[in-house]
Amino acid sequence: VTLLQSGAIILVSRLIGSFTRRLGQPLVIAEVTGGIILGPSLLGWLWPAGMRALFPESSLTPLKMLSEIGLVLFMFLVGLELNPKLLRGRAPSSVAISHTSIVLPFGLGALAAYFLHDTYAPPGVALAPFILFLGAAMSVTAFPVLARILSERRLLSSRVGTITIACSAVDDVTAWCILAFVVAVARAQGLSQALWTSALAVLFILAMLFVARPILRRLGDRVATKDGLTPTVVAATLLLLLASAAFTEVIGIHALFGAFLFGAVLPKDGKMAEALADKLETVAVVLLLPLFFAYSGLRTEIGLLDQPREWLVAGVIIVLATAGKFGGTVVAGRITGLGWREASAIGILMNTRGLMELVVLNVGMDIGVISPTLFTIMVVMALVTTVATSPVLRAVYPDSELARDRVATDGAPVDTPMPVPVTGPPFAVLMCVSDARVGPGLVAVAGALAGNASAPARLHALHVWHPSDRPSVDLRRDDPEGDESPLGPLLADARDRALRVRPLSIGSSQPAKEIHRIAEQKQASLVLLGAHKPLLLEGRLDGMVSEIVAESPCPVGVLVDRGLTKVER
Repeated sequence: VTLLQSGAIILVSRLIGSFTRRLGQPLVIAEVTGGIILGPSLLGWLWPAGMRALFPESSLTPLKMLSEIGLVLFMFLVGLELNPKLLRGRAPSSVAISHTSIVLPFGLGALAAYFLHDTYAPPGVALAPFILFLGAAMSVTAFPVLARILSERRLLSSRVGTITIACSAVDDVTAWCILAFVVAVARAQGLSQALWTSALAVLFILAMLFVARPILRRLGDRVATKDGLTPTVVAATLLLLLASAAFTEVIGIHALFGAFLFGAVLPKDGKMAEALADKLETVAVVLLLPLFFAYSGLRTEIGLLDQPREWLVAGVIIVLATAGKFGGTVVAGRITGLGWREASAIGILMNTRGLMELVVLNVGMDIGVISPTLFTIMVVMALVTTVATSPVLRAVYPDSELARDRVATDGAPVDTPMPVPVTGPPFAVLMCVSDARVGPGLVAVAGALAGNASAPARLHALHVWHPSDRPSVDLRRDDPEGDESPLGPLLADARDRALRVRPLSIGSSQPAKEIHRIAEQKQASLVLLGAHKPLLLEGRLDGMVSEIVAESPCPVGVLVDRGLTKVER
């Protein structure tokens, strides 16, 4: 049954994801929606027998166990992404903005909890833990989802993007520390036990920082390369991860806090953190994490909101959560010297809750602090605030403003048109590279064409990569001349040929449209592509090439490279 459930969950989430991505929404929206569709809100409403057959009561325990393992691995990956380099030069402003964006929604959530306690708190839950939990749940920001949105909007290298990533990193650490304290209070049988649990948590954090971190640093120094990450090292790391998660669970916090903290203290200087993330990400994010969404969907019953009162409460919570995050961020941003548009853009981005909100809500359900009705209301709030982020950001921070904010590697604004001679636009070639091996061949052709041009030509090299949910990976890809960029061999060959090539690296889930946009923006005379597989199927161009050719604003050339190094004529 578990195998059938896993297949159905992955299939549904990916099918919905193919649609939501076209709308500019992150994959997490599709996965949350897929979980709700497979749960009592839709499948259980339309076909109760089918839902009972797919998710019998006896199968929920194994599903929960697998989803918890996936969550532990995911929170470890989130901790791995918290690189101190993200705060370099921005620590004071990031801490100020982040903490203000936590305090204000926390206060508004606590105020709402005071009035909602009698109606929506489970029987026996005291007012204090209910207030603390709802305040913490309103103040969460989704660090991984932000990375994808910033990549899609080409904001990672901008001032807004770098500040937002730093703020969300600080937000994650602070929010999880608050949640750890809230869980300790909720689980404790009295004030003395809550204080004892909190003291153990502080000792555990200190031990991780000052004992475990130096040991892990020495281990990381031995794993100088990705090849040095042997199965034995991976097994030892996973054992330490499970031990950290188990310890925080035993002392009365939650296993997820231990997993997050272990990932956060793991040294980021060498290749160990990067290699571990590469090995674990696919299994954790693609296979196990959708199981968590399905389990959350089984706990989400939209049918519980069957009265206008419940929908009114949901609307009020959405307004309070949005106003708290946005207002706190804008005020702090203005105080730290940001303009209104920049501060507003960061405030909109910090409203992204996504997966992290679901994690917090499931913790609340597990410890019995919130009722199923309030759980459903909060899930609706998480979906609405996350879905609204991209379109609202596009309205407040349009492409014209983005063009002035983002700076290209050659020092000129990316979207600033090059000076156009009176006689007409110069000959310009846009070389699109996805595989580093085709770069030298493309630059050989482009160089020959430029040499025959009647006026000095412009050569541009473009690499379009698919955004991930990992800020560290996207930041490396966003550097067109970085060590991992496929543009490296092309640029090296261009230097040998004494050709000036302007590199550009952009994240987009719609590469063909991105190439069309850049070709128009750069006033390209020709788009050059490299071929990676047979192009002709039944007399038609196949795949990405056909998409680019169909809509390209200029002629397209496709190089089938068989070792081209020099163009004779």
